[in-house]
Amino acid sequence: MNLLLSAFPPELGDLLNSPPPGWLLACTGIGAIEAAVTTSRLLSENHPARVLFLGTCGAYDDRLTLGAILAASEAIAISVSELRGTAFRPQSECTRWASTGTLPFPSHSVAVPPAITRDPDEAQLLATIAPVEHLELTGVFAACHAADIPVAAALVVANRVGPDAHAEWLRNHARVSRELVAAVRDHLAH
Repeated sequence: MNLLLSAFPPELGDLLNSPPPGWLLACTGIGAIEAAVTTSRLLSENHPARVLFLGTCGAYDDRLTLGAILAASEAIAISVSELRGTAFRPQSECTRWASTGTLPFPSHSVAVPPAITRDPDEAQLLATIAPVEHLELTGVFAACHAADIPVAAALVVANRVGPDAHAEWLRNHARVSRELVAAVRDHLAH
């Protein structure tokens, strides 16, 4: 059995009504901490062979257009304060978790800030780390790494990061989530 995750039900689209054979579907909740706790519980209860996370993301990089699908190569816990040098993390803290699965999409690093970025200057700083941001991925990847279970993530760009990000996400997330589900459907059969 494999585990297919998303932050909340709309990101799983019509898979909720007809899960692919061999896949258990679940939602992690919003944010990295809730995602880590929920993913850890699901891994412990179900012992999946592998985990795939599906979700939407915001793009810092203009080359990633609305609806672009990507595979997360790594999830990076980061904050603007760290990048500005006004905060630091202890060197022993893990802040990067690599994907341990493969997907047939362009691969990119994913920044995971503590909250959605609205300020354009802050978005430019975070763009030095990764081309997109997402809120749950470090939690999911950290839990899977701790349990030694292969994990991958497919994300779709639902908005540009900035002051209008949430309004743009609201307009687009359902449609681009359906497009992501359609794109990964074949992968789920293998």
